[in-house]
Amino acid sequence: MAVRRRLIRRSPREVWAALADGTRYADWVVGAAASHPVRGRRPEVDSAIGYRVRVGCFDRTNRTVVRACAEERELELEADAGALGTARIAIELRPWGDDTLVIIDEHPLRGVGGLLHNVGVEALVQLRHRAMLGRLAERCESGRDRPEPAVADADPADGGA
Repeated sequence: MAVRRRLIRRSPREVWAALADGTRYADWVVGAAASHPVRGRRPEVDSAIGYRVRVGCFDRTNRTVVRACAEERELELEADAGALGTARIAIELRPWGDDTLVIIDEHPLRGVGGLLHNVGVEALVQLRHRAMLGRLAERCESGRDRPEPAVADADPADGGA
């Protein structure tokens, strides 16, 4: 089981905005080249996104399904890699002062990936997580996924101003 942590200098709300946008999945997930909605509205439970994985001449489409969601706290995904099987990826957000501690826990769930899982594979997943959390931090800390501030409706008694 590969578990990795990273402190991101943004609020859980801001980090959640990046995680919840399935169309930007490939921006922070290592190995994904492009992503698109397949079913439902991410991050609702049972929603799914499809994405391309390109490694050299290897090019295939995979799918990730949301299995559990607690807004601004937890997102659990099942990534389907076809013949390799599926993996459970749990992403937890913990408020840490004004920042967010992000914890990713990934392990094989079904198929060949579970049979082939060993210390070497675990080390590769740790490297992938380090890069993935670095990309997520850069994306969040650069402000590209800042949620829009809440704006109160104009009060008609004030003339709409």
